Amino acid sequence: MARLSSVPPLGIKSGKGGWVFDEHGNRYFDAISSWWVNLLGHSNERINAAIKHQLDNLPHVMLAGCTHEPVVKLAARLSERTARNLGHVFFASDGSSAVEIALKQSFHYWRQCGEVDRTEFVCLSGSYHGETLGALSVTDVPLFRDAYGPLLLAGLTVQAPDSRLGNEEQALAEMSELLSTRSGQISAVIVEPRIQGGAGMVMHSVNYLKKVRALTRQHNVHLIADEIAVGCGRTGSFFAWDQVDRENWPDMLLLSKGITGGNLPLSLVMTTDKIFEAFLDNDFKKGFLHSHSYTGNPLACAAANAVLDHFDEGLEQQIRIQADSIRESFAHFDSEPRIGNLRQCGMVLAFDVAGVIENFAEKFHLAAREHELLIRPIGQTVYVMPPFVIDKDLSQHIGSAVTKTLHEVLSNAL
Repeated sequence: MARLSSVPPLGIKSGKGGWVFDEHGNRYFDAISSWWVNLLGHSNERINAAIKHQLDNLPHVMLAGCTHEPVVKLAARLSERTARNLGHVFFASDGSSAVEIALKQSFHYWRQCGEVDRTEFVCLSGSYHGETLGALSVTDVPLFRDAYGPLLLAGLTVQAPDSRLGNEEQALAEMSELLSTRSGQISAVIVEPRIQGGAGMVMHSVNYLKKVRALTRQHNVHLIADEIAVGCGRTGSFFAWDQVDRENWPDMLLLSKGITGGNLPLSLVMTTDKIFEAFLDNDFKKGFLHSHSYTGNPLACAAANAVLDHFDEGLEQQIRIQADSIRESFAHFDSEPRIGNLRQCGMVLAFDVAGVIENFAEKFHLAAREHELLIRPIGQTVYVMPPFVIDKDLSQHIGSAVTKTLHEVLSNAL
């Protein structure tokens, strides 16, 4: 807040495709999809048309005692993508709400089963799952968490796997030890599959996730896959979990951000028959109790169905081609001085800048604007997560703009 007087926000007037345009007509390529939500470019015609059509018919109705076609259709299509292993969907409005719902469902499930001691949740070091109180309880980012520490739930943090450190076996051993000793007190383990976004695009292997799934099965603990940031094609497949084991799904899977293409707020929690059925009771107090006024909003669901239309028509294949294009545009970074840990998973590419540079993220963000690029590093990790509209020319623009910006910032830091 205090920085706004010296660094005023950029006034954006319009957006089209991967570009946004400011009040003076300058353009910027949205290389981080406006915080990872803008999946198919700004002002996507098909999504816009779906929203406008729905607006003329039913903008909203409460999802309590009522239902509507867009929400039913969306739930069925998402469930089908898991071969109905996750056959039930609870709708909300944002990622933090989805995390809250998943934590409550897990805790309440065990309570229904008579296991009232299961009040703890396990997260990975560096994890980011949102900033409401429950979500902060499984978030390991001191900047967001520390001020509210006395208000948070009891949580357990274990070492996160990091491809830069080669520590997956140690991380698995720590997880195994914790589950072996405290499984009777643990409700669920929550992970961000393949990429821990808020930690600085920390990446891990499919093998790690397979083994965590096996450990949670062995110790009868829920596994929550937080795909709020990494779902909807970001890792190269619609669900990141598609790459792990399509016969052995997590107990809950969360989506938000890109599910509406960045057009309207929507989040959801997908879960199993087993968890759903634990709440089927004529005693109202044994039902799952959570409410949102805008749950399953028809406009948002219409947008999400339009996003799924793109995937049904082969978007994943296009994403793989686009990911290759991004990789080629950053290939020269292997030889860039002060650059380390160039890494990529699907449409997410990141690298780390060595040496302490004061206010690096802000300096990089501002300098990049001069090269027609909208980008925001996390600390000294620079990453790109562009919308799925890029071609070779746009990939080269991103790579060139990042290179020029990096050289300028590093030169000025000398």
